[in-house]
Amino acid sequence: MQTVFHLIADDPTQRETALTIAENLTMDDSVEIDDIAIVAQAEGIEPLTAGGDGSDTVESLLETGISVKACGNTLELKDLAESDLVEGVETVPSGGGELTRLQSEGYAYIRP
Repeated sequence: MQTVFHLIADDPTQRETALTIAENLTMDDSVEIDDIAIVAQAEGIEPLTAGGDGSDTVESLLETGISVKACGNTLELKDLAESDLVEGVETVPSGGGELTRLQSEGYAYIRP
């Protein structure tokens, strides 16, 4: 199974919940997970920024093999560069496009 988590909320608690659920999924032996991805856009980009609220959790998730992707459109709108992101975060042209692509490949979509 494959799962994608969507980070878009302005609420820090909601973002942290999504990251925690992704982390918990890596430790759940009751399901066979082949891949976990996190796609962040709009206000959900905060934890992906170096020093941002939740960036420590993102670094930890990257170390477990979870792929973390930042929306290029959001970076442009917020005047952020790839160098402003946590090391290991991938940039995609658009968050919506990446979510659509992943779902078409069979990823389950979760947005806490």
